[in-house]
Amino acid sequence: MSKTDSVRLYKVRKLISELSNKEGRGTELVSLYIPPKKAIHEAIANLREEWGTAGNIKSDTTRNHVQDALTKAMQRLKLYKTVPDMGLVVFSGALPTNGPGSEVVNVWEIIPPKPVQTYLYACDDHFRVEYLRDMLRDDKVFGLLAIDSSDVGLGILSGGSLEIVDLMTSGISGKTRKGGQSARRYERGREMELTYFFNRVSEHTTRTFIDSNKITGLIVGGPGPTKDEFLKGEYLHYELQKKVVAVLDLGYSGREGVRELVEKASDILKDVRLIEEKRLVQKFLGEVNRQGGLAVYGLPRVMEALQKASAEVVLVSDDLELVAIEAVCKKCRTQKSQTVPTSKKIQTRQDMGAAPCSSCGATEYEFSEKDLVDALEEIAFQGGAKVEVVSSGTEEGSMFKTFGGIAALLRYRS
Repeated sequence: MSKTDSVRLYKVRKLISELSNKEGRGTELVSLYIPPKKAIHEAIANLREEWGTAGNIKSDTTRNHVQDALTKAMQRLKLYKTVPDMGLVVFSGALPTNGPGSEVVNVWEIIPPKPVQTYLYACDDHFRVEYLRDMLRDDKVFGLLAIDSSDVGLGILSGGSLEIVDLMTSGISGKTRKGGQSARRYERGREMELTYFFNRVSEHTTRTFIDSNKITGLIVGGPGPTKDEFLKGEYLHYELQKKVVAVLDLGYSGREGVRELVEKASDILKDVRLIEEKRLVQKFLGEVNRQGGLAVYGLPRVMEALQKASAEVVLVSDDLELVAIEAVCKKCRTQKSQTVPTSKKIQTRQDMGAAPCSSCGATEYEFSEKDLVDALEEIAFQGGAKVEVVSSGTEEGSMFKTFGGIAALLRYRS
């Protein structure tokens, strides 16, 4: 999966979140996965057969809902001449809007982040989003091991997330003699403590990087010679030994060492999404703190930069939860819009609908709404800009949120 697919991944995550908790009345919810090599007309023909089979359902309500869902899905497929390169995923079904009997048939479609491997049609009481969720798993998962004789930190780096999963202290004595012990006796005791610590680390790495997570590469680092002693002593599981891609000198071990590993291994990790996000946020911070820097933040300034085509890259936090609502007067087609938190969209629509049109005074409108990321992507495309979604759970993502979670890197100051 390309590191630049942040908007597509955001849309997939949002769709999964939206559909995961929806339940149908009986087996009325249709899930359809179409691989890229399947012809659109074949997929439509398959659904037409399912429509005929659904005619045998005894319950009138269930039969009608399933057939309506299949009809909606077929109508949506007819908009495509060919299946996209990654395939196509369609969900369709009757869902209640205000209790039983208020069901409305909805349809969702998405181009998945990875190729669909097998054609799948399912009619169930829930949408089959688990296959889409599996596609979000990053192909490259790196284990991070930052070790010294005093402590060790284990981390997992995957896509846009860094998780520090284990921290241990060694309990090993310092390198000074104590209590009149001979230097040799003291060193033997210290070597035994170090061996015991290495064995503990080995058990934890096996559990973390093999049993719980199937990593594709392991990066080891730390201050001093401890990391080399650990590796040369072959304490690592043989599978992990083969996956070591780099051994780096660090200033820290433990938690800070894991973070330092990510910084120092940026060339090795260049295709990992987190590294790209760090680069973008750090570039934004550099520009916004520079006199006359090429960056703006806040929705009004970002929208202005997009409209003037001076924006090059728009950065949006993945948990912004804003929706753009547009109302078009049915009488004179005058438009008005607002961007509000998702939690306030119902009240906002009511308020916009109650206010007379500024041009003709009418109060009948056609409403539409879009997630802010979708709205920004449309405007950005027209001006040749790009939208990047930044994970809010990272250190850089948290820093970015202090600027309101939306910003733009500029081509020039307008």
